[in-house]
Amino acid sequence: MRWLLLVLGVAILAAVAAVVIVLQPGPERKVASVVTTTPAKPTPSAEAPTPKVSEFTDDCGTFETREKAPYAVTGYWITPRSNPCTWRKQLKEIHDVGGDTIIRIGYGLQFRTVSSSGEILTRDGELDSLYKGCREDGMSCHDAAERDLMKAHPDNRIGRTYVYRTDESFGPDLFRCPEVEHAVKAGKRTYFRIITQPDGSDDSTCDFSGKGASYDLILVAGAPTDSLTQLLDLGDQFGMRVYPALPLAPRDPKTPIRANKKHLGTLTTLTRRILQDYGARVADRDSLGGVYQPFEVQMSDTLASNPTLEVYADQHTIVEQELPGKPILISPYMDARKRKAFGQTPKQVAEAFKELAKTGVGIIAPQDSRGTGKVGLFWPDERGAEVDERLRTMVGDATYGAAYHGSTRDYYREMSLAREEMVQAGYQVDLWANVEAFEPSGEQSCAPQNPRGKTDKKRLDQAVTMTGRYVQKVVSYMWSDFMTCGEPSLEKEITADWRRPIAVDAIRHSRDIQDGVEVRGYNLKDGAVSVEWSGGVRDLVVSEVGWLDEDPLEELPEGMVTAWVPFDWSQVPAGEWVRITVKGPAGLTSTEPLHVRITT
Repeated sequence: MRWLLLVLGVAILAAVAAVVIVLQPGPERKVASVVTTTPAKPTPSAEAPTPKVSEFTDDCGTFETREKAPYAVTGYWITPRSNPCTWRKQLKEIHDVGGDTIIRIGYGLQFRTVSSSGEILTRDGELDSLYKGCREDGMSCHDAAERDLMKAHPDNRIGRTYVYRTDESFGPDLFRCPEVEHAVKAGKRTYFRIITQPDGSDDSTCDFSGKGASYDLILVAGAPTDSLTQLLDLGDQFGMRVYPALPLAPRDPKTPIRANKKHLGTLTTLTRRILQDYGARVADRDSLGGVYQPFEVQMSDTLASNPTLEVYADQHTIVEQELPGKPILISPYMDARKRKAFGQTPKQVAEAFKELAKTGVGIIAPQDSRGTGKVGLFWPDERGAEVDERLRTMVGDATYGAAYHGSTRDYYREMSLAREEMVQAGYQVDLWANVEAFEPSGEQSCAPQNPRGKTDKKRLDQAVTMTGRYVQKVVSYMWSDFMTCGEPSLEKEITADWRRPIAVDAIRHSRDIQDGVEVRGYNLKDGAVSVEWSGGVRDLVVSEVGWLDEDPLEELPEGMVTAWVPFDWSQVPAGEWVRITVKGPAGLTSTEPLHVRITT
């Protein structure tokens, strides 16, 4: 896998961005010289971990580690599972279709009240059964912690109480002050008791005797066995990288899409403690790709004022200290709907990308937002076409031009230019595409209490096409349950149809003295490029009349290649939209034609 590389070919990206849709005729172009910038911080190895063996056997069965049907999407979100064999099955399935990246869904830090006896209460004021089992010396963990604080000074108190649940377990580096912090084992749970200052300063002196003070208690409901270690072990076996989730910030009760500033100090402390533990236990694991911050924000022109960006910036600083070279991954969403006051144009989203990059996050993977219906998949000459029927629950009976400010392709193109600008300014940030593998609704619901419906590979191919050559990697939300639900499931559709070409981009490009067309995409080897315009159709076999570069130098997703075939563009009337498809050697044709044109 080639990702998080040093910046190569920035000049090429700038040239491509200007002509991906509107192809300008001109003289022969030569390969641009390499432009480099000084990275803001180290990046992980460009090479993915290598599978340890061709197959391995454990209590869950025997698992092969060879890819069977490598697809353009190479990373997936997964949800926590209590059965360890489920982890193995999921990673095996993901690896079979070419996945090399796992992103964990995470949990949130929550502020809670307690009863008169120190029992943790739910938001509705009921006894929270998850924390009922945490008891020490016959009292609740809350009261036991306050007792220990009062031993140091009688006026010490616990002012605020927070809870955090996880299926991970932690080592001694989670704790800073052992006299008041420790693990509590209770049945199938291990609780971790953390004491901290409300401002997040996390004083290392552990002196609680100077004067009475109010402290925060963070009670973590964890597991006896660490799920992260299990996932990293599986990552080693399959040659994959894992992104565990950082704690999610408490939400603002008035505006739930924003982090609550009152609790950011405590969140910073919990993040620091967890990453100190990671630094001691797993920092040198090749299968640890980085960490994921699951608090989503909308990419908008007001993003700079969102306190959630403080979360990203604070956590980035801690990651640099505790896990040097490991990036933070975030996945914001876009909304292009014209009928919504908060709908944003591609340029507004690009400005939001810059604000996110300034926080220091290393990977920004914007959701393409097609699955939620907030953005459409269409070409400029399709603005007058009726929207996909599956989108009408979100935008009504409308044309694409009336419903959306732009297509996902427009947004990724603008963000790629914004990324180039930030890289040149010294920010080491990658742009990934998170293509949503579901529909706004559907007869086949894929998850309990979730209206999102099953999609199909044809629509997923279309989403991949729209990412163009603008991104460094394509990932998808999510594996469980959207890739595995329905009959046939998306997983089965991909396995049966993975050899189908996917063309993502075409530009006019001269080679030597010949005019021609350069196509980028997946499964182009031994294929034929078909160019269709008002004057006819030309089928050009790459191996006979052109050339194929299977290892382009630019920062492109895993598996993407470049093909070139000769084509005389002067025979196409100026301004006409041309459709380009690729047919593979097995007769499979790309399902989404590229729409391109030249102007005078």
